[in-house]
Amino acid sequence: MTRSTQSRRSALLACAALMAAPALLPASAFAQDYPTRPIRVIVPFAPGGVVDTTARLLTQKLSERLGWNFVVENKPGGNGFIAVTAAAKAPADGYTLLAAHTGEFAVNPALFPQVPYELDRDFAPITMISDTPMLLVANAQQPFNTVQELVAAAKKAPGSITFSSPGNGSINHLAGEWFAMEAGARLLHVPYRGGAPAAAAVASGEVVLGVVAIPAVIPHMQSGRVKVLGLTTARRSSFNKDWVTANEAGVKNVDASNWVGLFAPKGVPADTVARLHAEVVKTLEQPDVKKRFADAGAELGGMSSADFAQRIRSDATRFKDIVQKANIRPE
Repeated sequence: MTRSTQSRRSALLACAALMAAPALLPASAFAQDYPTRPIRVIVPFAPGGVVDTTARLLTQKLSERLGWNFVVENKPGGNGFIAVTAAAKAPADGYTLLAAHTGEFAVNPALFPQVPYELDRDFAPITMISDTPMLLVANAQQPFNTVQELVAAAKKAPGSITFSSPGNGSINHLAGEWFAMEAGARLLHVPYRGGAPAAAAVASGEVVLGVVAIPAVIPHMQSGRVKVLGLTTARRSSFNKDWVTANEAGVKNVDASNWVGLFAPKGVPADTVARLHAEVVKTLEQPDVKKRFADAGAELGGMSSADFAQRIRSDATRFKDIVQKANIRPE
């Protein structure tokens, strides 16, 4: 072999080594560089709802802390199928994320015979962002003031006491049916198009009860037209520690809340998921962020990815049982 041939061969080997070098670097080296461009966060709802406002608050605070750029993209419709499917099919590079809530991953699989996505197959849960209890509220003119008095009245006249929710098959609807089943009573569900109309229906006396989120009912509590009977969660709310849980009032096992979480498409590098998790948790620990969520009646998340995935599976199993026993059908 001539000296010139050896030189050319050495140069080619050197180039090949340089080209291969990135593949030999540990994944953490790339995670440190992430992100290098804007991150898209898909939301399955129109602007203004709980998932949208949660996603925008989180991304705003992440941007302030880290200088990262985010684009929140609203893809409403189709019971969340449109947005969640779009996120599942996105490149697994960490630049498309999904902000979703209980409905997409715990209720939809229980409610619909065919769902075009699967948690374990299509997504890597990053963490829960927030968890908001729901309230069982009554019109202020109703004679009962406690859960026990409500249950007694419902048993005396099965099916005569109405309760509102933001829609048929919503987490609120399922929570109301769950409460009724555990109480051994029968309530009549009246669906509305959103949490605000459902709460307004209780305030006006159009329905007797409502299973609603705290923000939707606050104005009516302040006006004195609605009273809180109890919570649909197993734990009391930090928003008002005087509110009793259904469990404490004798209606056991009821534990339904509306969480919002952040997800990445399956296949996103584990180090990138871990980096996102760590930065979200640090952001949630900021005092101003804690206050914003607390003012809306939400408890902060931040659990590990594994614990979040287990929580979703547990919710999905329980809600499937409720859907079957209450014979709930999607509209």
